[in-house]
Amino acid sequence: MKNLCLLLFFCISTTALPQPIENLIIITTDGLRWQEVFTGMDTAIANDSRYNQDDRSGIYEKYWSDNLKERRKLLMPFFWSTVAAQGTVFGNRGYDNLVNTANPYWFSYPGYSELFTGYVDTLINTNNYKNNPNTTLLDFLQQQPAFTNRIAGFGAWYAFDRILNEPRAGFPVICGFDTVASSSTEQQLINKMLKESYRHWDDDECQDVFTHHSAMQYLKERSPKVLFVGYGETDEWAHAGEYKDYLNAAHQVDDWIRQLWEYTSQHPQYKNKTAFLITVDHGRGDEVKKQWTSHNASIAGADETWFAIIAPGIKGKGELRTAGKCYQEQLAQTMATLLGLTFTAEHPVANGIPLAK
Repeated sequence: MKNLCLLLFFCISTTALPQPIENLIIITTDGLRWQEVFTGMDTAIANDSRYNQDDRSGIYEKYWSDNLKERRKLLMPFFWSTVAAQGTVFGNRGYDNLVNTANPYWFSYPGYSELFTGYVDTLINTNNYKNNPNTTLLDFLQQQPAFTNRIAGFGAWYAFDRILNEPRAGFPVICGFDTVASSSTEQQLINKMLKESYRHWDDDECQDVFTHHSAMQYLKERSPKVLFVGYGETDEWAHAGEYKDYLNAAHQVDDWIRQLWEYTSQHPQYKNKTAFLITVDHGRGDEVKKQWTSHNASIAGADETWFAIIAPGIKGKGELRTAGKCYQEQLAQTMATLLGLTFTAEHPVANGIPLAK
């Protein structure tokens, strides 16, 4: 059965801690390829004048090393120095360690729906799909007394209010050019800058900087127990074929993950009680190099993803080098398990990745 997915290869060890995992931070960076995460800058793309934005030398100066481990660390220093060192990273296909979408479409709405519902709804076959009719993990958590009204979602892409079905959910989903109601001068300034910012992608998506700082401010002001932050520029710059901006966006997301980690590592509510899951919604092309800009069911490799888990009480295994395969749909139940719960819904929920004692 697909849900079992040779998960014995992927078991993560748990050890007892005085305090349980009580909080969850979910981070996505849209369409960031596993190739860059695990091997760093791609020379075939950086050398191609169609994609390097006339700055091949600048890309090499910032992101190139002959040493693979150093090269990927130049791109994502916090990820490789802290997340991989203390957590577990899945999806390096160089070791036949495979993570894939289970949905057959290989683009964003189906990917995010699969991630949050633990279920593949084949009717969700367009990014313009209506409000998600399926129960998400966040819906489920909203019904649990410990998490009721302690959940929030932030996303640069305007579709997250439909993906997470904000009208039904009962928790805020701040996406696109939504502003956050707050009396703080910090949030009011973020709101003002967002409203006056250049809309490079029209009304579909704001710049990630506004999503990040609104989410950070909400974390400081409201102390949610579950926070989702969905960054989008890695996907947008890739679609545009602008490789330097794509790499810079990934590098910036890495630093924002660091900021979230450092804040929660110091705050009494979150310290030693917070799990992080970092992942993507889909992959991109690579078999035909020019297809790195795109993703859909006709593009080989666009179903290839990756994820990382870092959490107290979970003994990290670093970069997994064991062969095996799991699917994006398994992450919803895995996240529920981290919180000591079993995610149930009106639809089937895929088995989580076992957390071996």
